Amino acid sequence: MGRIALLTVSALILVTAGAGAWLYEHLNGNIKSVGIDGKGGQEKADAFGRTPINVLVIGSDGRNNAADCKLGGGCGSASSTAGHNADVEMVVHVSADRSNATVMSIPRDTMTRVPACKDPDSGQSTSGYYGQINSALQYGAACQVATIHQLTGITIDHFVMLDFSGVVKMSDAVGGVSVCVSDNVYDTYSHLKLSKGTHTLKGEAALEFVRSRHGFGDGSDLGRTVSQHLFLGAMIRKFKSAGTLANPAKVYSLADAATKALTVDTGLGSVKKLVDLATDLNKVPSKRMTFTTMQTTADPENKDRVVPAAAAKSLFATIADDQSLTSGSGKKKPTSSPSATPSPTATVPASQVAVQVQNGTTTGGRASVIAQALIAKGFSPNTTTGNAPEQSARTTITYGPGEQAQARTAAAALGLPASHLTQGSASGVVLVIGSDWVSGTSYGGSGDSGGSGSSSEGAGGSGGSSDTHAAVADAHAQTADKTKGCAQVSPYKTVEINGVPMTPAQAYAAASGKKDSAS
Repeated sequence: MGRIALLTVSALILVTAGAGAWLYEHLNGNIKSVGIDGKGGQEKADAFGRTPINVLVIGSDGRNNAADCKLGGGCGSASSTAGHNADVEMVVHVSADRSNATVMSIPRDTMTRVPACKDPDSGQSTSGYYGQINSALQYGAACQVATIHQLTGITIDHFVMLDFSGVVKMSDAVGGVSVCVSDNVYDTYSHLKLSKGTHTLKGEAALEFVRSRHGFGDGSDLGRTVSQHLFLGAMIRKFKSAGTLANPAKVYSLADAATKALTVDTGLGSVKKLVDLATDLNKVPSKRMTFTTMQTTADPENKDRVVPAAAAKSLFATIADDQSLTSGSGKKKPTSSPSATPSPTATVPASQVAVQVQNGTTTGGRASVIAQALIAKGFSPNTTTGNAPEQSARTTITYGPGEQAQARTAAAALGLPASHLTQGSASGVVLVIGSDWVSGTSYGGSGDSGGSGSSSEGAGGSGGSSDTHAAVADAHAQTADKTKGCAQVSPYKTVEINGVPMTPAQAYAAASGKKDSAS
């Protein structure tokens, strides 16, 4: 939804450029912005001075106005995000050379570490906790950005947030979005009720579709992310279709709705800045925009929650390393992608390598644990420990000129992907342990949590060493031009009527007197 809003603003400027300053100021006045104060990290430019763009798109469940309250759920009166959750979280990555993009959904049921945060508007603060990822929004949008950055290691440059009423306004303004469902479906929770086949959804029906988590897939948030990708792909095609951009009235209506629906970071807090970003986004052809969902596994502490699966490390690293998930033809990368682990031939004996191990986490003793593990593996007893100058979201090895082989030896011993290696100006091999590795002695081992962050390698989507085949494994990857299938209705008893559990199709038959959402 955020991408559509940005494209709309850009189109409006082109179509109605002669309308004058009033229109520009009117749209500027619609936009709400807040600061994120570098909570998402800082991008590194490639050799040509280009940087990728990473935008966190947030769908808030906030209901702080009459329009939102009417759409269901609890209501509030505050203008801040206190008490709100992030129903939808998508990291939109646009490559440094603007040739490809990735949209990665992070299920709202993901359990992770939320860092210390304070919302400058509400004053609500936390010293940090382990909890559901969507709850970070209660401490402000900057906290949600920081939490995603800490989990994935991906630099988050900007955020775009929409609430319930924003989804309704956007779908109405674009003239409706065409979606297909594989069977009759009635989600008694989101109230979506559709017969098998294709429907054009507007207003509340569109909101019911993107919010439905009991109607599709396995009846969890994982199924919902896939149906949301189908919806967004259809909306992108509708937006670019003939007649939409050629009609100034339609474009104005959509742009006005988009800017009113948006809350953005201060880096995007004007029409001009949104247009600049929209221009970059629009350069990416649909066949080179990949929709994915972060791979997950069941939380061992709570079967109703999930944690990132081991494969998510590859997906995070691929995005952070600015690698495309498609080839030039728009097909997914072949299985012959290079391995994520360092080549064992480009190493030197461990006994010749002394590592400076620095703890960049809030977990005490991590440097000592890893240093002892390295020495036990035969590394030089001159290996040292200490605290990093500052906390780090990503584990890295920095090596001096001519010391890449030593760094690769250390990385291979620790299971650290080559994308985490970078050359510095000072001599020595320095391992900084980040918050993506808070336990265990092997980065890819059992019990380790993983994310990886930005690297100067692979900028422009053409280099890097992350395994792109592993990155899309079980990630439900498909390109925007291919998102034309039907949302798969859940075959499980995920809903109930009058206390009786049933499948969404059975519920549809049982609720014959209820009007369909698209009728």
